[in-house]
Amino acid sequence: MPLVQFTSNLKRFYPSLKETEIEAKTIDELIDQVNDHYPGLKNYLTDDQKSLRHHVNIFINGSMIKDRRKLKDEIQKNDQVYIMQALSGG
Repeated sequence: MPLVQFTSNLKRFYPSLKETEIEAKTIDELIDQVNDHYPGLKNYLTDDQKSLRHHVNIFINGSMIKDRRKLKDEIQKNDQVYIMQALSGG
């Protein structure tokens, strides 16, 4: 199963986040499954159109996903997925 990891900044809002194996074939399926483990996280990651929010990045094996709108990037069973809250400021 794909291994999902989270940036430590997300733990500020979801303190129980930890590395989790999730069975999913696409990023949108993965986000739904992650939300089952951590209720409310999907709303933090995606907007009303179910697209990835601007302040969130997702990487599969170190490469940023390409489909931020429909989240249909495919995931293989041994992939590592990293969900990151983008930081900004001065």
